[in-house]
Amino acid sequence: MASGQVKEIPVSAVAKQSNTSGFSAIKHKDVKRVVTLYSALAPGYTDAAAIVSKIQNEMKSFTQKPSDVTIDYTGQIEEQNKQMAFLMGAFFTGLGLIFFILIFQFNSVSKPGIIMLAIFLSLIGVFGGIVLTGSSFVIMMTMMGIISLAGIVVNNGVVLLDYTQLLIDRKKAKHNLEEDQYLQTAELLEAIITGGKARLRPVLLTAITTILGLVPLAIGLNINFFTLFSEFNPHIYMGGDNVIFWGGH
Repeated sequence: MASGQVKEIPVSAVAKQSNTSGFSAIKHKDVKRVVTLYSALAPGYTDAAAIVSKIQNEMKSFTQKPSDVTIDYTGQIEEQNKQMAFLMGAFFTGLGLIFFILIFQFNSVSKPGIIMLAIFLSLIGVFGGIVLTGSSFVIMMTMMGIISLAGIVVNNGVVLLDYTQLLIDRKKAKHNLEEDQYLQTAELLEAIITGGKARLRPVLLTAITTILGLVPLAIGLNINFFTLFSEFNPHIYMGGDNVIFWGGH
């Protein structure tokens, strides 16, 4: 019977105490329990994508996983996949826009097609350089370099094809040929060789100046221009956060 008096009842009268182990917190995502495993790379390993690929291959042969358990690979590899998808989309979108612009410039499809082929051939040098130097394929930096390289290749291709077409038009005018008529193979080959020789120097100079302009960025050359003018001391040093960001050590 309720008497209105407050009484103290010990917990042991209604419950038992026992020490056990358990989770400090139970995390959920989309109403599903989630357990996250973290791991850093061992010394000497720098390519997280390669390590995750090995783990995925090993997990394919693991047959004791319950059917209601799914495994997702997140973290750095997830961010890399997002960056790769974005940059690949930007790369092919840029190629498409370049192709249409070149069609309007040359009023032709074959010449822009030649330039597009040169872009894909330039990838041989990209991946060949990565293999020869033993460098890792860094998603963000490598793809930015490939996109920049595509712009340089297009510029060189436009210069070469435009001048070669000019030589071909001069030969047609010399032989009183119509625009839809073709030169003989020997004369066409001569125009191509002459155009290549004439434009080889500008193309090489453009490439060399681009490389030399990127060398300070690649090696991490730092100059403090503020102290250069205020104290006449540029504080020149190599490395730093700048070179680490671009994939250096």
